[in-house]
Amino acid sequence: MTGLRVVPAGRPGRERLYVCQRDGRNLAWYDREAARVNLLGEDRRDEVLRALEPFLTGPVTVGPPPVPTAAELARLALHPDDDLAPNRPGEALLVDLDRAPGPARRLRPDPRRRALAAEQAVGAALDALAGGGWHTLHSIPLPGGDRLHHLAVGPAGILCVRSLPARGQRVLVADPMVTVGRREPHPLLHRLRADADRASHALTAEVHAVLAVVDAARCDVLAPPREVRVLRDTDLDALGRPGGVLKPADVEALHALARDRHTWLRL
Repeated sequence: MTGLRVVPAGRPGRERLYVCQRDGRNLAWYDREAARVNLLGEDRRDEVLRALEPFLTGPVTVGPPPVPTAAELARLALHPDDDLAPNRPGEALLVDLDRAPGPARRLRPDPRRRALAAEQAVGAALDALAGGGWHTLHSIPLPGGDRLHHLAVGPAGILCVRSLPARGQRVLVADPMVTVGRREPHPLLHRLRADADRASHALTAEVHAVLAVVDAARCDVLAPPREVRVLRDTDLDALGRPGGVLKPADVEALHALARDRHTWLRL
């Protein structure tokens, strides 16, 4: 027994079998049509193959997804409505504020504007990594009305980054709960891990979760959270330092896939 679960998903003609841990985290996908087992990491390769053995109907290719061909990369010539690359940091909030700006005078600041300022600050920091071979997409819409704040693809891998506005307040992180100032604790890290998992599904590649805390007076992390990196907005340049995970061709191919709106519609 491997302790892993095999869960079917997909639509007719595009079935996949997902290999999951008991906590629901995905380790691999088996694409029946392509006869390929896509691994998020090599460390549990043998366990994954043992779990899938009853479902394999013939020879399969095992490993990360192949680099797209020149024909597949031609999809970069997207219709403007389908290309997410032009999205500004906080694009969804900008559109919402433009449609419904709210009253001119408010007793309290509009929380949407604080959230927008945080996304713009984090977005600017991530965009500054471009010189190091990184591509960043902002405000990626997901089915059901959700969205990813930022997705960065570069030599160190793929990062799903969520902005957290905390101007002048203390932030306390006690996995999975995050407390900002005197507000009620919120299981934000559950949400962030789910965002990264959805991005992994869409891109068929490992995606790491990052919580970017903006303008906090203090940020206390009681213990290193599971599979989430917590950084202040002033420390985001550290994300660009590690490298060697993705080759330049892989970065370009994954960015081409991620910028296509249709990639996210199948989630």
